[in-house]
Amino acid sequence: MKELEEIYGIKIDNPAFFEIALTHPSYTQEQELPYTENYERMEFLGDAVLKLITSHILFKKYPEYTEGNLSKIRSIVVSDNTLAKIANEIGLCEHIILAKHEEKQGLAKVESVCACAFEAVLGAFYLDGKQNELIPFLEKVLTPFIEEVDGNFEKFNAKAILQEYTQGIDKKTPFYRLVGETGPDHKKVFTVEVLYQGRIIATGEGKSKKDAEQHSAYLACKVLGVIK
Repeated sequence: MKELEEIYGIKIDNPAFFEIALTHPSYTQEQELPYTENYERMEFLGDAVLKLITSHILFKKYPEYTEGNLSKIRSIVVSDNTLAKIANEIGLCEHIILAKHEEKQGLAKVESVCACAFEAVLGAFYLDGKQNELIPFLEKVLTPFIEEVDGNFEKFNAKAILQEYTQGIDKKTPFYRLVGETGPDHKKVFTVEVLYQGRIIATGEGKSKKDAEQHSAYLACKVLGVIK
């Protein structure tokens, strides 16, 4: 709990909330504990807290942006990819409680697991009555990602841009095909091809299938001249 307090800069009054927030379902299954003792319910709450505070940050930071633009930025910023990066940077992932087998397999480094734990801890702070204290913390860790997305929106939104382009030509959508996976389970690299009108337009890589698709779409947009 002391390490969590140092990470977030927020005092913890009810440690039990945070023990649940850091407990992976594999541990409760291994120990035959109730479902309510793992982080899934807490993550559900933390997801709502994250979206609310992120909306607050964006609303204040970009007073001239439309609701649509704010929503697009938020959807990228609160993605598993971003949350997992933050969770690793602040050292949260090493505190996740896993079953022995999953711990040995390096599950604590898996993107979705780190992201879930990050959201669950936000839920725990909310139940602990610390929602206001979360605002400066999230402003600090999210602002670099917010500014990166705002400055390079085409890169992060390439799939939507490519689909809009192809549908404008013949009402057809691009097709993404997984062609390769390399590396151990906790550190995989995925390779994806994007096809349009029966031909491969580009090939991209990423730490998840979604990232690889986004990368391949971005490269395809450049090939097709949609993005300069």
